[in-house]
Parts: sequence; C-alpha cells; structure tokens
Amino acid sequence: MTTAVVFDYGFGNVRSMVRAMARLGVDTTLTSDYRQAIEADGLVVPGVGAFAACMEGLKAVDGDRVILDRLRAGRPVLGVCVGEQVMFELGREHGADAPGIGLIGGSVDPLDADVVPHMGWDTVEAAEGSQLLKGIESERFYFVHSCAAHEARELDLAGFDIELSAHQQVTWCEYGRSHFVAAYERGALSATQFHPEKSGDAGAQLLKNWIDTF
Repeated sequence: MTTAVVFDYGFGNVRSMVRAMARLGVDTTLTSDYRQAIEADGLVVPGVGAFAACMEGLKAVDGDRVILDRLRAGRPVLGVCVGEQVMFELGREHGADAPGIGLIGGSVDPLDADVVPHMGWDTVEAAEGSQLLKGIESERFYFVHSCAAHEARELDLAGFDIELSAHQQVTWCEYGRSHFVAAYERGALSATQFHPEKSGDAGAQLLKNWIDTF
C-alpha cells in the first residue's frame, strides 16, 4: 500500500489532511518521527500561522533536515500553505525578516489588497504541463492567507547536495493587486499556497495527481 506522512510539528490543520489522504486509499501517519518521515512514499508539510513561527517549529523537530534529506533521495515532498512558503528563501512578516529553507528563490511578503486575508475559493493560472493541476486547470481552490510569494526563481541547489533535474513549473493566482505563487513544482518538490484538503473534489484530484508521482 502507498504510504504518506503528514509531518506534525505543531503548525497546520493536520487532521483534515490525514483524512483527505486516507480517503484516497493512502496509509497515512501523522508524526514528526524522522525515520517514518524519510521512509514514507510521500511527505506532506502543512503550515498555518506566521512564517517565522512555522520555521522555528519545523527546525525544533528537524523538519528542515527531513525535507532536505528526502529531496536528496528524490522522494516526493508536498508543502501546503505556510508549508509552501517556508520553501522560499525569506519570509517578511510583521516588519521582520526570517530565513526559510531556501529551495525556491524569492521572498514571502504581505498581500497587496484592500481586504486581507485572502479567504475563500479562487481560480488559478495553471502552469503548462502541470502534473498537480492535470485535469483541474479551471477549477477553484480554497485559500486562507495574508502573505504569499510574488516571484519564484529556480535555484541551483548544489549547496544542499540536491539535484532537481526538472525545471520549475509555477501556477499563479491574482488577488487584489498581488500576482502570487499558487502552486510550485520542480522534480520531487511540490507545494501549494491553497489548501487541497479543503478544496473538495478538485483538491482530492490534486492530491491524487501528486500521489501518482510516487
């Protein structure tokens, strides 16, 4: 049976993600155990709240090491919401800078909109050839966030001893005056700003598309 770990580091709507994966027939475990997180077919990194706090929580249980070690081995990782944001180089929130893991070039900044947070269902501009969005390019997904990455640069990850041979594919969304990263794909690394586990049938299909890459 296909296995997945939803990484439990105290930041994220973890139970709904566990249920969403289990409904797809995946043997899903909620844990921060290093060995289980490394050995599972897929790893989901959720995240809710402030960028800096999520990074601190992740590091406290060696979550950053788990992510890097999986990617070195070419094993799939899916970051969700702030779990996507921490993959970037920097988070700028509440007037302070916090370093991210640094797998994607760019910073996470407050949304430029009259009403924040961006909360509710929205369409996205799917990347051409996206595996995550295959068959659901025109569907709506559920967002809850106040910050986002407004650019995504493909980085040389040799310093991490990681080789993601595929070129990045970036899916975008518009909210207010912000054009931001809604989803990111590059080799074994995938991430979404929206919540697939709260996005109904479209979200379930996205998770199935990700599982199909295992």
